[in-house]
Amino acid sequence: MGAAAPAGTTAGGNPAGHGGPPAKSPVATGHGGAVSSVDPDASAAGIEVLKNGGTAADAAVATAAALGVTEPYSAGVGGGGYLVYYDAASRKVHTIDGRERAPLSADKELLTENGKAIPFDQAVTSGLGVGTPGTPATWEKALRAYGNKSLAQTLRPATKLAKRGFTVDETFRKQTAENEDRFRDFPASADLFLPGGKLPEVGSTLKNPDLARTYEEFSRKGTKALYHGELGRDVVRTVRKPPVAKGANRKVRPGDMTAKDLRAYRALSQQPTRTDYRGLDVYGMAPSSSGGTTVAEALNILERSDLGSLSERKYLHRYLEASRIAFADRGRWVGDPAQENVPTEGLTSQRFADSRACLIDDDKVLKSPVAPGDPRDPKECERGDKDQAARTTYEGPNTTHLTVADKWGNVAAYTLTIEQTGGSGITVPGRGFLLNNELTDFSFVPVAPGVHDPNLPGPGKRPRSSMSPTVVLKHGKPVLALGSPGGSTIITTVLQTLTNHLDRGMPLVDAIAAPRASQRNAAQTEAEPKLMDSKVRRELEALGHSFKANPEIGAATGVQKLGDGRWRAAAERERRGGGSAMVVRPTGS
Repeated sequence: MGAAAPAGTTAGGNPAGHGGPPAKSPVATGHGGAVSSVDPDASAAGIEVLKNGGTAADAAVATAAALGVTEPYSAGVGGGGYLVYYDAASRKVHTIDGRERAPLSADKELLTENGKAIPFDQAVTSGLGVGTPGTPATWEKALRAYGNKSLAQTLRPATKLAKRGFTVDETFRKQTAENEDRFRDFPASADLFLPGGKLPEVGSTLKNPDLARTYEEFSRKGTKALYHGELGRDVVRTVRKPPVAKGANRKVRPGDMTAKDLRAYRALSQQPTRTDYRGLDVYGMAPSSSGGTTVAEALNILERSDLGSLSERKYLHRYLEASRIAFADRGRWVGDPAQENVPTEGLTSQRFADSRACLIDDDKVLKSPVAPGDPRDPKECERGDKDQAARTTYEGPNTTHLTVADKWGNVAAYTLTIEQTGGSGITVPGRGFLLNNELTDFSFVPVAPGVHDPNLPGPGKRPRSSMSPTVVLKHGKPVLALGSPGGSTIITTVLQTLTNHLDRGMPLVDAIAAPRASQRNAAQTEAEPKLMDSKVRRELEALGHSFKANPEIGAATGVQKLGDGRWRAAAERERRGGGSAMVVRPTGS
């Protein structure tokens, strides 16, 4: 399944000449390190840093910064994210929580007016939904702990890319069109993303000189430019008084972010989640993300099943039911551990999973919402209290993920976001980046009356996330790493890809490309067209499953260590126009 660099490219996948983006391939195999992302310019930025002696952390920052240019509706310095990092020297996995925070003035009524939830779309496009950005702090922390390059060195490829521009593709034009009405209401957004007042044409070049200057400011001053400097003052000013176009009819609420919120922000080092799955160590992101606990619980539920020998119907049924149960427990227990008592150890324990696995019946479907169990004191065949059952709240489907490995064997799985496609829709004037709407990941009001909701807003609180960057080891050495965008479908995308690869024997690139279904403790399971049109869908419906169409779920990337010492990078074949897998020195398959 490996692939050498496509014709017309250099060894790293960069163009041999000029005049276009690097060639795009969903799989690449070779030596010296690997990068996989949704975008060829971004992957090429990471490869450039690896070629110049950078670590996986250095290349992850370079790739992320380039995605801020080419994928500005998914991620950027105005957002946040989570990094899971394998350090080859110590054979240990570390994580950085760079999730955005609510203002220190926030309380549980943050997203309500007169006791009622603010309409979701109005909260999204506002200063009220903007969390204190964590991406620059994540970059700084990662470089200090695991890098050997400066922030200026890692930002150099993205700075050049922002100056010279990138080639607009179908996905970028479509996402711009989806945001066109919002962007027109904010002059800085319209000027940047609607050049000449029109949607950018496919094949045209879009430049972002303001973002290039922002990156240059970070290069000179470090991240204090945001957290203690003039850039931060520009962000606060934009949040507190969103610059709406004259004549616009949109109601845009102000936020309450202050310079104190920026000064108080810290990216957090914390222990990863860990579970044993078929002799492998699966590491993920602990709360404030729900990704690590929920993936781990679902894997533990499936541990007793020989998924590789099951029919497709039985495999998918058990996978969907395990997801349904794990999401029930996620909703009840996971929030920001700084303000909530989150039983992480219990949620990831085999004992708790076994107490819940007995709910799965091969001949019928559980009825959602399934009640949560109690991981603090698991009971045999834990059915939970129906009065505590609650639906799963909505999360925006965008975000982006990148995966990197270097020649020393270090591995980075990094998921970053500004939440919705286009975030808040508000570009900081003169700075070239969109602000996030991450605070809309909070529950606006309690999900169910009388049921404790760990994801209500609070002062300085991090909203619960589903981001699931994952690293898998065997005997302390990397096997693979992966992750995906997609809101709450991130968890199911990672889970399905892992089981497709580890249990069903699919090569990683095929496991990523396989049709997806996502069950998140809802009455209906979302499924992509190839599953909606399949025989197995009818077989699952006969058991009681109900499906609704989702045209595209996730956009995963991963890297894999092969037995001969080479790295394989894998990305999407089709989703989001296909991903970009590159290696430093390609070889044949």
